[in-house]
Amino acid sequence: MTLTRYRRPFMILAAAIAVLSLVAVGAVMALAFSHVVAPVWITSVALYGLPVAFMLMLALVVDAAVARRRPRGPGER
Repeated sequence: MTLTRYRRPFMILAAAIAVLSLVAVGAVMALAFSHVVAPVWITSVALYGLPVAFMLMLALVVDAAVARRRPRGPGER
């Protein structure tokens, strides 16, 4: 699936998206508590950010499982 050198940047990207969307969820909740409607872009980040981050993490987990089953070198198993 992904090459080894791309795993870490994908992991950092997924973590950053997850943190950003959790902050957006907190902002939407805080704005709703103060009876203010949150802007559309904050709501969109809150709604779509976490699923994207979890799908990236799922792809990384599947890639790691496939990499463990792959032979490491010629003739190795």
